[in-house]
Amino acid sequence: MQTDKAERITITLPSEMLAAIKDKVQSGAYGSTSELIREAMRMWQRKEEEHETRLSLIRNRLVNSAKSGAPVPLDDAFKTIERLHQERMTKVP
Repeated sequence: MQTDKAERITITLPSEMLAAIKDKVQSGAYGSTSELIREAMRMWQRKEEEHETRLSLIRNRLVNSAKSGAPVPLDDAFKTIERLHQERMTKVP
C-alpha cells in the first residue's frame, strides 16, 4: 500500500451506508473506516480502468471495422448469416 502523503477529508454518507461501514469495521473485516473507504476507492479505480480499457477496445474495433473494406448492406449481411446457419443445420447429425 502506497501512502506517500495522506490528506484528511470529510464526507457525508446516508445513514444506511454509514451503518454498513461500521458493521464491517466492528466485525473485524476492516481495521478502520478509513481502511474500508480506501479499499472501496481501489475497487472503484479498478472498475474505472476496466471500463476505459473496454471502451478503448471497442473504439479500436470500430476503427478497424471502418478500415476493413466496403460496407455490406444490412439485409445482405442477415441473408448471408441465415444461409450459413441453414447450411450448418443441415450438416448436424
